[in-house]
Amino acid sequence: MLLAAILGAGLFGAFGGQPDPVRQVRTDIATIGVRAPRILRNGMIFETVIEVKPQRPVGNLVIAISDGLWREMTINTTMPSAQQESDAQGVRRFSFGRVEAGKTFRFKIDGQINPPLFAGTSGEIAAYDGEKEIASLPIRMRVLP
Repeated sequence: MLLAAILGAGLFGAFGGQPDPVRQVRTDIATIGVRAPRILRNGMIFETVIEVKPQRPVGNLVIAISDGLWREMTINTTMPSAQQESDAQGVRRFSFGRVEAGKTFRFKIDGQINPPLFAGTSGEIAAYDGEKEIASLPIRMRVLP
């Protein structure tokens, strides 16, 4: 009975392995969507895709990711490459330049969970037009052994 319960929980995604959900926030300026796993296991390689669709032209799209979200993770690649990258006050900022209204910008991140990370991590992903925030989304990832 216990074995059947564990297998059933795994089948319904209690331990990860399901398609990544898309979390989305819409403001009057832009829509930001993040496709990222909710449940991961130590050592797993994962993908995060951030999509920003502005309702009006954005002069300098900046995607900001709080350091807490990437705690005990190794980031292997980011595509496309940012025109400029910075790290200040606990936030990593990736600047991509102009994005036209109605055009969807996609930023793909490949990473891996480091062994010391247990229980999970959380943070925020935000989109800016230069220094002005246009949309943000809290993200939490649960990490299992």
